[in-house]
Amino acid sequence: MAIGPKLDLRQTQGLVMTPQLQQAIKLLQLSNLELAEYLKEELEKNPLLEIEDSSNQEAEGAEKEFVESQNQLDKIQEMDQKKRKEEEKGVKEAPLDADYDNIWTGNEFSDVGKGGSSDFSGSDDFSYEKTLSDEKSLRDHLQEQLLLTFGHEDEDSIAIGMALIDRLSPAGYLREAIDEIAFSLGVKEEKVDVVLAKMKGFDPTGIFARDLNECLALQLQEKNRFDPAMEKLVENLDMLGNHEHEKLMKICGVDLEDLRDMLKELKALNPKPASLFDDLIVQTAIADVIIRPQKTDMGMGWIIELNPATLPKALVNKRYYDEICEYAHNEKEKSYVDEQFANASWLVRAMDQRAQTIMKVASEIIRQQDAFFAYGLEYLKPMVLKDIAEKIEMHESTVSRVTTGKYIGTPRGLFELKFFFTSGVSSQDGGMAHSSEAIKARIKKLIDEEDPKKPLSDESIAQTLQDEDKIDIARRTVAKYREALGLSSSSKRKREKASIL
Repeated sequence: MAIGPKLDLRQTQGLVMTPQLQQAIKLLQLSNLELAEYLKEELEKNPLLEIEDSSNQEAEGAEKEFVESQNQLDKIQEMDQKKRKEEEKGVKEAPLDADYDNIWTGNEFSDVGKGGSSDFSGSDDFSYEKTLSDEKSLRDHLQEQLLLTFGHEDEDSIAIGMALIDRLSPAGYLREAIDEIAFSLGVKEEKVDVVLAKMKGFDPTGIFARDLNECLALQLQEKNRFDPAMEKLVENLDMLGNHEHEKLMKICGVDLEDLRDMLKELKALNPKPASLFDDLIVQTAIADVIIRPQKTDMGMGWIIELNPATLPKALVNKRYYDEICEYAHNEKEKSYVDEQFANASWLVRAMDQRAQTIMKVASEIIRQQDAFFAYGLEYLKPMVLKDIAEKIEMHESTVSRVTTGKYIGTPRGLFELKFFFTSGVSSQDGGMAHSSEAIKARIKKLIDEEDPKKPLSDESIAQTLQDEDKIDIARRTVAKYREALGLSSSSKRKREKASIL
């Protein structure tokens, strides 16, 4: 049989990312603040689009109902407000593990610059030329690089990358443990490691570093200045704070002049890569969903509502469309009007679909985490994206987009929807697993109630959790959770409490 070129016709099915579909996906992942800005831009481009303002009376009514609901919860809760605040404070991000002031002083280091470096200036004058455009946020900048790196087809890597972006600290670090991220996404740790390794090469250099040392190392590697001596210096940054220059020279194998040059190079780096942008990884949080307790025949239930104050209603001005159609003089003008009408109609449908999807996901989260809303943090159950996706018959990537940057207002406080996705630790008796956040709350409670003269060691805490709570947990896991809470070791706590007493 002769080998040669030929034409072969085939019929296949595939998903095509139309502009409308891309718009729907974009709307789904926008926060309420980003959505408002996006609609503002669309209003300027499309004369047939209108936004109906929510009445102040409606918003005030929802606010009043939300405040009143806090009083109703008193009937089903045992914790007082002070205790809840302490628990919420405990699960916040741990403080940075290095003090920048040990290396950079206020008049030695500029927070603005380009790439991984910054311009040294003794002046406090602020230069707008050094900042990136207000129109592009750090999130947008990283998302663009993410799509360029993996392409639209690699949905798993894109979903993981988006999750990593959402977990960045205000300084640009990735503090959360890889195993917890992998567990919450329902993927293998190796897959997260592969995606993270590529994203550590994104601009600004140093972004996604695990700590200050790695942040500086990434910037030095880009400059091809991460030689063995510099590597030793970065590994021993704590000695700089203690002014142990003699030890540093010995460890790095350099003299005093070389050490001074190396320190100058360090000061030219940026310990906070996210500061290059005026965007806010941490934005003003406003509830997208509000829940209120309600008594039912079956017991205590929840009323779930979308927040009207953050839910702009997009409308198509059909009357104006009919009017301008009468004055369209040629096919080009008629085509333009029809195109704008189609775009406005699609946007209205996409907005409605976004609201329905948020409501659907939030309702299922509330159903699965009912005990948390009723009794507190210690009752938070381990949960992953797959648990919600399977129940509502949606893809995990859709659930990930919906829960990112969307907040729920509850009588217990304001929470991002992704807060409820936590890893779990198995139970000794084979029963229901315990969420990492619930265990952290329990650890904090034990430490708060410990004898100041005899602080509990990590081993003692682990034993207590095993005996009293039937949690199968190791000492090193307790240590990891304790450090994540920003709590010192038992020996250090003993010294701290002794000084107070």
